[in-house]
Amino acid sequence: MSIYDVECVKGFIRMCTDGWLQGWHERNGGNLTYRMKAEDIEACKPYFDAQPREWVNMGVQADNLAGEYFITTGSGKFFRNVEPDPIHSIGIVEINAKGDSWRIVWGLADGAKPTSEFPSHFMNHSVRKAATNGENRVIYHCHATNVIALTYVLPLTDRDFSRALWQSATECPVVFPEGVGVCPWMVPGGADIAMATSELMKKYQAAIWAQHGLFASGPDFDITFGLAHTIEKSAEIYWKVLSTGKPILQTITDDALRAIAHDFGVQLNEEFLD
Repeated sequence: MSIYDVECVKGFIRMCTDGWLQGWHERNGGNLTYRMKAEDIEACKPYFDAQPREWVNMGVQADNLAGEYFITTGSGKFFRNVEPDPIHSIGIVEINAKGDSWRIVWGLADGAKPTSEFPSHFMNHSVRKAATNGENRVIYHCHATNVIALTYVLPLTDRDFSRALWQSATECPVVFPEGVGVCPWMVPGGADIAMATSELMKKYQAAIWAQHGLFASGPDFDITFGLAHTIEKSAEIYWKVLSTGKPILQTITDDALRAIAHDFGVQLNEEFLD
């Protein structure tokens, strides 16, 4: 038995591998965090370092995440190396009682640190925890190729992106009936993009970063990865249609979107419908 046999750690490593195999994590691109359950922490504690490392202030603060533990990918680390070398690629961090600092309690060996975008993840965990009564536990950022490509040709509005994705694949209004948020290009890794994204995530499960990638959330690894996969697949379909250079002759109409929502028992965001 080792920490790699704990279910949440196995699931975390698998999701990193799945993202790498999709081609969404070139070099050290992308990051993943998981807010651990009480039983996860208890299962992992026997493997924690004898002496936790120093506290590091994040530059952001959240009362509702004080005392929480997160599994996180490392700054400058490659998703392709998570499975063969997890001890250097991922780690577990503890949040202090003020909710403004972290310290490493396992992993991220030889001086590694949590992802540089941990402040963005942290603020969005705070927002999604509040919005879902604690159900949301996963935040995933990937460089989804077709999603990024669409940020060059579509207006950078929540409405335009949501409609394009909904109308490109029938499952989309069921998977993300509220739509998606869109954040204009910003320098990654700092407090500004963290705050801008967290405002979007108050309303949406996913946000698109222009010319950068996709930010997705969910209660577990399967649902979060499935959300990202669905959005990227729909973007790929839309991009392929645009690439033909031919006029669009038919699509899923607004009334058809409403019919999907009715039959599947979801509440579609009417602000995005005509």
